This record gives sequence, C-alpha cells and structure tokens, in this order.
Amino acid sequence: METLSTLAVTLDDVLSAQELLEGIIAKTPIETSRALGAQIGTEVYFKCENLQRAGSFKVRGAYVRMARLSAEERARGVVAASAGNHAQGVAVAAKRLGIRARIYMPVGVALPKLQATRSHGAEVVLHGHNVDEALAEAKRYADETGAVFVHPFDNPDVVAGQGTLGLEILEQVPGVDTILMGVGGGGLLAGVAVAVKAKAKELGRDIKVIGVQAENAAAYPPSLAADALVPLQSISTMADGIAVGLPGQLPFSIIRELVDDFVTVSEESLARALVFLLERAKLVVEPAGAVGVAALMDGKLAELGIDAKKTAVILSGGNIDPMLMLKVIQRGLAAAGRFFTVRMMLDDRPGSLATISRIIAENDANVTGVDHTRVGGSISMGDVAITIDMETRGHEHCEQVLRALRAEGFQPIVIHV
Repeated sequence: METLSTLAVTLDDVLSAQELLEGIIAKTPIETSRALGAQIGTEVYFKCENLQRAGSFKVRGAYVRMARLSAEERARGVVAASAGNHAQGVAVAAKRLGIRARIYMPVGVALPKLQATRSHGAEVVLHGHNVDEALAEAKRYADETGAVFVHPFDNPDVVAGQGTLGLEILEQVPGVDTILMGVGGGGLLAGVAVAVKAKAKELGRDIKVIGVQAENAAAYPPSLAADALVPLQSISTMADGIAVGLPGQLPFSIIRELVDDFVTVSEESLARALVFLLERAKLVVEPAGAVGVAALMDGKLAELGIDAKKTAVILSGGNIDPMLMLKVIQRGLAAAGRFFTVRMMLDDRPGSLATISRIIAENDANVTGVDHTRVGGSISMGDVAITIDMETRGHEHCEQVLRALRAEGFQPIVIHV
C-alpha cells in the first residue's frame, strides 16, 4: 500500500478542510438502527448527511474548493454542472462566499432540484439531456469566460472537504470498524478513506472502508480490475446521484490504494432500503444515499467475510423527487412482498369476481385496485381478464394467496412492478 503521506490528498489536507468548514456546515447526527443491527448481527449507525445543508454532503467539498479561490478568481465567478446535489452544494457555497455562480443542469432535471438550486441564488442554465452534456457545456463556458470550473469530485480540495465526514464518524462512533458509502465519481469515498485510514493507523487498529455502487452503474470494479479508468457503455439506475460512467482520476488513485472492497446492489434492493429507512428510521433518503443500507440488508459484509462489530453507513443525501419516491415506495413494497399484482383469465359469467374477492378476503389480503377487461388482443370471446392489486404481509403471505386461488381452479400470473 502506498504511504499515506504521499497520496494526492492527506490527513493534514482533511484536517485543514475541517477548520475551513467550522461554523459553515452542520455536524450531522448519527442514528442507531437497532432493527437493521438485529437483522445482520452488528451494531449499525447511520451518518445522516441527508440532513446536511442543501440536503447532501456535496456542500463540504464545494465550499472548501471555493473558499480557497483567490480574490481574482472569485471575481471571475464559478461554473459547475450537475443534476442535483453538486449544483445545490455549489450554490450554497457561492452564496455564503459572495461568488457569482452559473450552473448547468440537464433538460428535464427534477423540478425540486432545479427550484432549490435557483433558490440559493445561482444562475441555472438548462442544457443537454444528461449530466455529461451539461458538463461539457460548463467546461466550454469556463474556457470562454474565465469562470472557475468547480468539478464535482476530481479535485484535491473537493476530496479533502468530503473527507471531513470520516473525521466526524470517528468522533461520533469511536469504536467503528467498518464504514460503507455510495460511490459515483469517487470524491466522497476517497476523502473518507484518507481520513479514516490515517486515523486508524494512528490508533493502531483496522477500519474497513467499503464502496457501494448500483449494479447498473458500477464503474469502479472494472476500472480497479484493469488498474485504469474504464468507461461504462451504459448506465441505468434510479440512483442518479452516483450514476457516473467514469471514475475521477484523482479519487481513483486514492481509492485503489486505500479502499478495502466494493460491492454492488440491485434496483430492487435499493427500493427495499428506501422503504426501510422511511418506515423504521423515519428518514427521507435519496436512492444514491441508501446504497450502503441496501448492501447491509443484502448481507454483503458476510459475503466479503467481514465480521463487523460496529458498522457506520453514510446516508449521503436526501434530495429525492417526490414523484420518484412514489414509484420507489411501490417498487420497494413489491420487492418486500407487501404489494403484488396478479392477472387471471376467467369465463365471463356472474359470480367469478365475487369468488376471487372471497378467497382474497379469507386469506387476509387487501385489494387496492381491480381492472376488469373484456376486449384485447389476447382475450378470447366469452373470457375476461382480471388484474388485481393487493396489499400483503410478505412473500409467504403472497404465496398463501396464490395457493388459495389455484386451489379454486384459478390460474393467477404475478405481474412484477
């Protein structure tokens, strides 16, 4: 392993960043999750950065980067590109420092994120259909006008700022032995790894640092395997905050030296984690902020052979679009077996629907929606298609309802959300 003092960002850099952020950011709380701890057999702590100013950790790195600009650089203003969290972090920092900020966001960005960024005083320009196109335009604007480009993760000041999260965790949970967090470009993971590994060395003990990515947006595993930056050909995940197709060069150089391992989680696991956080922890977290919780619920630490005693998970952000939340809740309930939909073909005669309703009621399921269709390409004359949405108590309860329907001669087909 490379000597900690020779990395591009060191513990001294993180400590210096912490001094800069004193009185600027919130020292976000740590919440204990007894429910998740009992499930996986370790103490679990949530670092609630979803409660940070602007709703995510991004303000830490953005402020450190911009606070170190010269007077001449500040006069030129700053420019950034983001679909949400980095945009708001830059906007908050710019307002605090009195710097003019121009931020490019993709066309179609979630309205709450757009409004929040503007409310902090930044000029927002909608450009392109994804973050990469907005990023290219932001760089072009910087080259053309001299505005300072504030990169979301590939900058030493940004990485150092994000690393202050690691210092707070060590202070709030002194005995922590494992820390998990989501990874996009890698700025947060790199910064936390620098702070935690250096402090662990001083304490003479080992603290595992684990990166978590959505399985359809996991750029780090192939890049680490190749020991070079490998771009993803496609990305598809609800976790837009970590939907980055190419790691940052600076974070990558740190992560390959310090981070213990990477795991990935599915979209279904993400949805379950978000519902768990809402129900059991009473916390609103965006998908990118919940990947660490999803990894724990999936038993990823056990798969890695890690026998953790005190595990901290960084809930990195809480900026979720309410419309996405509605979809995620339904998907999460379906993934947990608490909501499911069945479709059946029936003879079009009186009494069939009443029989189905009786069977469902006798098995303590709750009907939330019914679609009754006589016309369609796959429906024969004299038949009717019935689609029923139900609330259930879990996968075993779903199977109980299905068995009861089949016992009465029906042939239900489960429709996956």
